[in-house]
Amino acid sequence: MSNSITDTIRTAIGNYPDPETGRSIESMGQIRSIEVQGECVEIELALSSHSMPIKEDFVDAIESRIAAAAPGTKTNITLSIHDRPPVRLGQIALRAKSVIAVGSGKGGVGKSTVAASLAVSLQRLGSKVGLLDADVYGPSIPQLLGLSGRPAVNANKKIEPICSKSGMPVMSMGFLVEPDQAVIWRGPMLHGSINQFLGDTNWGELDYLIIDMPPGTGDIALTISQAIPLAGAVVVCTPQEVALLDAIKAISMFRKVNIPLLGMVENMSGFLCPDCGKTYDIFGRGGAREKAEQSNVPFLGCLPIDISLRTAGDEGELDQVITNDERARAPLEGVAKAVVRQIVAQASAKPNQSSLPVL
Repeated sequence: MSNSITDTIRTAIGNYPDPETGRSIESMGQIRSIEVQGECVEIELALSSHSMPIKEDFVDAIESRIAAAAPGTKTNITLSIHDRPPVRLGQIALRAKSVIAVGSGKGGVGKSTVAASLAVSLQRLGSKVGLLDADVYGPSIPQLLGLSGRPAVNANKKIEPICSKSGMPVMSMGFLVEPDQAVIWRGPMLHGSINQFLGDTNWGELDYLIIDMPPGTGDIALTISQAIPLAGAVVVCTPQEVALLDAIKAISMFRKVNIPLLGMVENMSGFLCPDCGKTYDIFGRGGAREKAEQSNVPFLGCLPIDISLRTAGDEGELDQVITNDERARAPLEGVAKAVVRQIVAQASAKPNQSSLPVL
């Protein structure tokens, strides 16, 4: 009887796609054990850290398959880490599974805050994450995360990034120039610095490298698109029409340089008054969702104006507030999971194109 249930469950879940690669979890060695213990079936499955942000989706899907194949079966699913290191991307030494550019059509829409929050949220959800501040003229990531210092060069002539309080590697022009000094560079110098940040920084092995892009449609996007293959871009905008018009230009830019669009985020979408509990749509609401639909781009979610996050960014404590304040981090984690789901959809559509090693 137990063998029959075990075989039924293995058959039901064996061809379910691994979220990272799109290949079946049976073929990837991620079904660790299926054991019948009394009236319950204990199942151990393995999931790579790249997929950990959507582990609830994974478990729910597996449980649904088991329920359909063996109705009434009581199951207890536990997850362990499936160790799968990244391969080198492009012609540089960067070892990251998914590189995500976070851009905007104009400044002042909270792009850097969203980029930093996305990186912190993905790390908190179980992934290995790095954060590159490619906004060379206006680097703000160090301020948001309360980081300072000058990166050292190790014995292998690699730049050692500055690590956040949670251990996330961060690289920014803000570490290399004084806060009151302007960076006045032409295109070739920008191109060289971005390539150096990508290839000569000791990032380690990453699931995600989040790149905070400069606002607008300058040539850094072209530099990055030529240096490494990107999983896609996230476009940040506010609900205002003027911001939405510029967001459409950013979408056009990413498409022209062949960077996939993971989706749009509507930032500053409503303000929940902490005193009366009423929501005020200061900049409007829903404009980004409408533009996303018109542009055939996924909509990743709305982020409200949050005083605690604004204060945390000013005080260099953004990562601490996201870690400690469940109310503040909930919308941010929703966006992070939506981004990962888009990357999973890419893998599911092309399961045989993965170059990841099987361990």
